[in-house]
Amino acid sequence: MKEKLNNLPSSPGVYLMKDSLGGIIYVGKSKNLKKRVQSYFYQNKSHTPKVKKLVQHVRDLDYMVTDTEFEAFMTECELIQKHKPMYNRKMKNPLAYTYIVIQRTGGLRRIEITNNPMSDNPEQVHFGPYTANKNAVEKAIQGIEECYKIACNHSFSANTNTPCLNYSLGLCLGMCIGGEAIVKYNLIMDRLMGLLGDTDRSLYEEMEQSMLDAAEQFDFERAAKYRDYIAAVNFLLNKEKVIGFTEENRNIVILEYLSEDRVKLFLIKRNTVLFSEKYTVNDSVNEEQTARVKALILRYFEVESASLSSKVTRDEIDQAQIIYSYLQGSSCHYLIIPEVWLIAEDHTDLNAALGDLFLRAEVD
Repeated sequence: MKEKLNNLPSSPGVYLMKDSLGGIIYVGKSKNLKKRVQSYFYQNKSHTPKVKKLVQHVRDLDYMVTDTEFEAFMTECELIQKHKPMYNRKMKNPLAYTYIVIQRTGGLRRIEITNNPMSDNPEQVHFGPYTANKNAVEKAIQGIEECYKIACNHSFSANTNTPCLNYSLGLCLGMCIGGEAIVKYNLIMDRLMGLLGDTDRSLYEEMEQSMLDAAEQFDFERAAKYRDYIAAVNFLLNKEKVIGFTEENRNIVILEYLSEDRVKLFLIKRNTVLFSEKYTVNDSVNEEQTARVKALILRYFEVESASLSSKVTRDEIDQAQIIYSYLQGSSCHYLIIPEVWLIAEDHTDLNAALGDLFLRAEVD
């Protein structure tokens, strides 16, 4: 172990910690393997109880060097899903994934939060999965329910026609007693589904305006409550962007510079890296390299006979988040390839886009 720790490279990669029987008990990643892995054993004063317990069980370790931090993230995710190490609780535990379900009950739609939606139930529409603790999702829904007074605590199927407790507290429009409140409730639910589906942001914009109005009236307690609710809703919206991006079955070409004259190419479909390769680049756009990349695109991004636009599953969401964050936050250059470019006879648009991609990478 000491020899392995001292000989670790200062490169991006993945490390696998093993117990006395050789079983993998933890998989991690880092942009600097040496610094990260040594920190477990040489800087342990600030470690959490979980990390201290992990270190006590480690008897051996392996590592895999990658060219980029992005590859380290993707490899870590793949290995965790394959080996399910006992200390990688988040990705092992199905309760780490939360869904928002719109369930029709008693003729009206109700909001439910669950870890296991019934995808084959025609009375359900679900959003997610959200990779966070359930409390974060519940807080966002609670904020929407309180802001729009749809937190009725009567069963809609009861037909009691009597107000619920939340109605007296100003948290319910009065769906429990019927009438015009039912119409208002249905309109709000339509807008909520539009918000979660990224087609209607009017509810969110109204929450923002309510926060500003409260601040102008010096009601800072109410303004702070709206601010917290908006932050929670933002979490949901950001996750839905990741899911929507993945469900569009995108073909993605990525170029990332490793050094001044070395670049790595990635071809990604949906949430899977189909191909990767390193190249030496010149000072100007190389037509031969561009032609080779085009051939690879046409080979790996064949148009599917069946669409892959089904809902993102919990097995895909971790890779989807990694890819989306990488494209949004890194210095890489990428190109989305529409399928119409793949079936065109002359590939004019594809050729032009690839030339522009290489040119932008060289300029930067």
